Amino acid sequence: MMDSPKLKILKTGTTTVGIKVKDGVVLAADRRASAGLYVAHKYVRKVLYIAPHIGITTAGSVADLQFIYEILKNIYHYNLITGMRPTTIKALATYLANILSSSKYLPYLVQILIGGVDDQPKLYNLDYVGDITEEDYTATGSGSVEAIGVIEDEYRPDMTLDEAADLARRAIFSSIKRDPYTGTGVIVAKITKNGHEEKEYYPERKI
Repeated sequence: MMDSPKLKILKTGTTTVGIKVKDGVVLAADRRASAGLYVAHKYVRKVLYIAPHIGITTAGSVADLQFIYEILKNIYHYNLITGMRPTTIKALATYLANILSSSKYLPYLVQILIGGVDDQPKLYNLDYVGDITEEDYTATGSGSVEAIGVIEDEYRPDMTLDEAADLARRAIFSSIKRDPYTGTGVIVAKITKNGHEEKEYYPERKI
């Protein structure tokens, strides 16, 4: 008998970070997209915005992430345009958790952080089967082991937003050094009730 063909699974990876402090939420992610050992793209955006005061980070299948992002953005803006009550961050996270849970037998291959500020700063972590947890800080993706070690060593609940942004940057830089699927640079977003401010950072080359 002929051997049946086997599907070749390409490993992908990334590092994303979320940190909640009293003044807002920091979301950060690297910029490399990988397909197996191949660097598919060097400048991918993994920090996206549903509204000026609500953002997400993306890890997993690009197609699934794009589909889910459009769903969340459409729900938020539909409620805004039709004059319905504002969609809270918790409501968006719960709605997404229900979508992911209902499709767990044919799952969306994603891990998503949703964070921002409505009545207060909020940060939620969701995996591909719909598990949802509220976090003070977290890291996802293939480089999360390196990143979370940096964050846990220095996180304080009374940190300023600027301190949290610098911590997120350094956490992902540590992943870039050790995780082959994390790379190029880092996007760091500071989110408050008034909107978001974003900066990009790139490691200095050392000879």
